Amino acid sequence: MYDRPEDRLKQMVMPRLDQLSGRPPRRYFRDFAALNGVSFDVRRGETVGIIGRNGSGKSTMLQIICGTLQPTGGSVEVDGRVAALLELGAGFNPEFTGRENVYLNAAILGLTRAETDSRFDDIARFADIGAFIEQPVKTYSSGMYVRLAFAVAINVDPEILVVDEALAVGDEAFQRKCFARIEDIRDRGGTILFVSHGAQTIVQLCDRALLFDRGEMILQGRPKTVVGQYQRLANASEEMAAKVRAQILAMREAPHANRALIEGAAAGIEPDGEAGVEALSIGRQPIVEAAAALQDDGLADFFDSNLVSQSRVELEQRGAHIRDVRIAALDGRPVNVLRMGKRYVFEYWADFSMTASNVAFGMFIRTPTGADLAGANTENDHAFRMDVTEPPTTRHVRFFFDCILSPGTYFFTCGVTGKSGGEAVVMHRIRDSVMFRVAPESGLISTGHFDIGCEFSIEMNKA
Repeated sequence: MYDRPEDRLKQMVMPRLDQLSGRPPRRYFRDFAALNGVSFDVRRGETVGIIGRNGSGKSTMLQIICGTLQPTGGSVEVDGRVAALLELGAGFNPEFTGRENVYLNAAILGLTRAETDSRFDDIARFADIGAFIEQPVKTYSSGMYVRLAFAVAINVDPEILVVDEALAVGDEAFQRKCFARIEDIRDRGGTILFVSHGAQTIVQLCDRALLFDRGEMILQGRPKTVVGQYQRLANASEEMAAKVRAQILAMREAPHANRALIEGAAAGIEPDGEAGVEALSIGRQPIVEAAAALQDDGLADFFDSNLVSQSRVELEQRGAHIRDVRIAALDGRPVNVLRMGKRYVFEYWADFSMTASNVAFGMFIRTPTGADLAGANTENDHAFRMDVTEPPTTRHVRFFFDCILSPGTYFFTCGVTGKSGGEAVVMHRIRDSVMFRVAPESGLISTGHFDIGCEFSIEMNKA
């Protein structure tokens, strides 16, 4: 790396002059390792997400895999046709029309002209940019660029699809169309490498996730676990980031049997005898306890002590501390096995240790795959806007809600935000703070995650 633009010129000229004068050549640059000691395998048919803070080496890694950059050391083996969506406009000539760039980009990806001819209509239909296909791409918006580039990439029948955050500039409808096609490629046995800052996308789409930081791969594993640690790292202050990074590295080095204990320590929760068990398997219902709870009317809710969130992650505290998070029935009983159609309270206490303005409290519900389903936030309700002027102080926060969720397992995330020193900050957040289950119901006709109160009416018309 060069500290000043003129150092580039000096590096071209001065070492030669030094050699002619018999002096040791001087260097006007310093070495910078964009990647250091990275090693991993991706199996055929696997979808792997790569996540990390800006400058962590994610894009460099994808460019090396695609062959647009050569590594200084080490080796890369790629077996299969690669289609890549890297930086915006890569593989396009801005002076060419969209049509001409389709043929150019397809040729770069390995298609013959005859193959591109046969697929052009499909490419144009997917891109859906109308008459702009005949205009120079330098007149395109960033969204139109992505539409055309993605349309070409997915129509070359890639064995390996590489996507580097390009879809972030598309509109929601186009993003959904792209993800549907990505899912189709995955279902047909294609291999996908996906870079995104979208935690939910990584969790939903990927079989495995890699966490990069400062040019190193510091963790790989289940997407939900890796994304949780990324969120801790990304939200940590500069002083705490080194400590969080060390904890994550300890998780990577730990034997599998002890890994859940370290994950729990990093998340700020106490380990227990069930620490090594997957979250969903922990949700088994004690037969005696369940039977006793349901004897009254068959519609009782109750508390299952084995229903414990093992994916709980606490972000750094910045003037607030959330504690005693729970779900309760309206009579005050703690519950985590809920019944459809009943009303409950999600509540927690927030201890404040510093002044803050525009303080807001929030919560949302996620599926086990990390998809956000619903939530609430006091930020937009003027009646609940508050400032903390005299710490220490505590607020008891309660969210009353109707359980319209379909039977299944879910997680509550909760958080506190505010302004401190004129800057908006997450004062504290606990991801997957509470795990709960909605009990099965007989004769249920609803599908999906919510019961929207459907009723059937089917009439037969005689011919």
